[in-house]
Amino acid sequence: MLHIASHEGLRILTLDRSAVGNALDEKSVQALAVAVDDAAADPDLHTLILRAEGRHFCTGFDLSDLESVEDGELLRRFVNIELLLAALWHCPLRTVAFGGGRAWGAGADLFACCDVRVAREDSTFCFPGVRFGLVLGTRRLANRLGEAVALRILTEGKVLAMDEALALGLASEGTTLDFASWLETLPSLVVECETARALKQAVREDQRDRDLAALVRSAARPGLKSRILAYRASQRTPNPVLSR
Repeated sequence: MLHIASHEGLRILTLDRSAVGNALDEKSVQALAVAVDDAAADPDLHTLILRAEGRHFCTGFDLSDLESVEDGELLRRFVNIELLLAALWHCPLRTVAFGGGRAWGAGADLFACCDVRVAREDSTFCFPGVRFGLVLGTRRLANRLGEAVALRILTEGKVLAMDEALALGLASEGTTLDFASWLETLPSLVVECETARALKQAVREDQRDRDLAALVRSAARPGLKSRILAYRASQRTPNPVLSR
């Protein structure tokens, strides 16, 4: 479920699947994609905020039905995730992620895509998709952290706490405030919406085709489902909600 609210140039998208750690199923991915596109097309908006109910920001992609799907279907789902992430990355608004608990897998990618990335003290971040061969969001992460740091985090499977995420630049600020209190501290923009959009587009190179091709090449390699199952089996407590 996705809640949408607007107020004085702000559009707030709230993930509400807390029972499964706000993991992304197909419906929530589609709803987010539509909401991001709608916000980008609204000339009265200057800021898009992504947050979540419950303990976790987003624990990844929900593959609770993994046993019943095959590689082709998995590829389609990961393509939809990439299209959502690309739309968020290139959204002409100021984008904000407010997260706590786990931002893992696709959740970490959502967080990293936003311009302002606010982490609560209990936040952790991880990108486990490389363990089953996915190349998803890699260039965007390198843009945020630098090539060497991004590759180290991905290949070493690091789990980052808030302090390290701040030090590396994955999070842009930390907070002890709840969302409503923090929102009151969000700086106003000093430029009109049209100018803010033009500035964002001027500094962000469009490499959507390249990013999508990298994902498809990695996900199309035979045995994707088997690799995901093997990854889940390697975890101490296998979870049907996949952290990408």
